Amino acid sequence: MVKHIILWTLKDEFSNEEKENIKAGIKEGLEGLQGKIPGLLEIKVNTGRLESSNADLMLDSTFESEEALKGYAVHPEHVNIADSKVRPYTKLRSCLDFEI
Repeated sequence: MVKHIILWTLKDEFSNEEKENIKAGIKEGLEGLQGKIPGLLEIKVNTGRLESSNADLMLDSTFESEEALKGYAVHPEHVNIADSKVRPYTKLRSCLDFEI
């Protein structure tokens, strides 16, 4: 199995209220992919953060294999969520993929 962890920082131009709405949209969109992508075993988005954090939200997902992760990256439903709910609002993305 493979873990796919993403940390995002939202763009500075958004107010705190806008950031909360953006985070909710990202969470709803990505978690809505559960059961729609072959090999995606689990997907969760954490939008709660402590003040000591330097990222705004985190994706924690688990895939059957590295091949399943590669399929997720180009799957049309994932690409649609990424292009409409994530990329327009984020300024920084960090990724860590690893086998478990």
